[in-house]
Amino acid sequence: MENMAKLKGQYHFTDDDAANLRDLLPIADEYLNNLSGNFMAYLYENPETERLIALHSSKDRLEAFHRHWFRTLFQGEYDEEYLRNLKRVGQAHVRVGLPVHYVNAAMSHVRHAIQHMIHDTFSDKDQRRMYRESADKIMDLNLAVMTSSYRDAEMGKVFVSRSLESGLIRLSERFTYGLNLILVLSLAGLSLAVVGLFINDIMQVFNGKPEKAIFSALGSMLILWMMIELLENEIKNLKGGSFNILVFVGVVVVAMVREILISTLRHDDLKTQAFLTLTLLALGVVYFLISKAQKCSFKE
Repeated sequence: MENMAKLKGQYHFTDDDAANLRDLLPIADEYLNNLSGNFMAYLYENPETERLIALHSSKDRLEAFHRHWFRTLFQGEYDEEYLRNLKRVGQAHVRVGLPVHYVNAAMSHVRHAIQHMIHDTFSDKDQRRMYRESADKIMDLNLAVMTSSYRDAEMGKVFVSRSLESGLIRLSERFTYGLNLILVLSLAGLSLAVVGLFINDIMQVFNGKPEKAIFSALGSMLILWMMIELLENEIKNLKGGSFNILVFVGVVVVAMVREILISTLRHDDLKTQAFLTLTLLALGVVYFLISKAQKCSFKE
């Protein structure tokens, strides 16, 4: 909230306005009992405000406070201490849980009461307008300061929540990035191991059993291709790329092809080989459908 000088400037509240309000103080004192009684009756008309008064204050105490606040409207001194008092009033409203629209409604009630007071006291039209304009300015200023407490309270909740959420999001992102980095390093290590396995299979081609060694080398080569695809996909993911499920389906297809090769070398029965072949066919259909769906999404 700005200081009082800045607030006065924003509402064009001048020394003449302060003098006009000071002139109204004796009149306000005469109307004080009537205004205070009407205002308390207005508050007790609403069950919500009546409940809040019963919970957090007493009728006599609240009436004394309102009488004091009403007189300060016409005291003629509107300095930083006056601003601090208004802030405390607004904070008290927030603390007891008074909805802000009740504050607006109550201030409108007081404003109308002051306007009637001015109208009943002064017969001159220009005088009435002059005093009414000064009274409207001080009422607007009071309302702005009091309701700002609600905004400050809401912004405090938002900033705490936003700060907490941002921290959790950053922590989760870093944790996920760390897991992806570990996965990439693990895939790189496994790829090196597969390269060694592939070289070993190639060497076995020249050691007496070329047919079995060639099938084994083909299987190792498929595993190596699978590792390369996974590694490339994870690297893209680390760079901010999107998750590509087609790669994982392709890896399963490759693994199934390798299993069929091994089954052939083992001379498994026809049921086993038929099951593996049908599984590979089903995976191929899934791969085709996902690939087609991705192409359609890219065109859109």
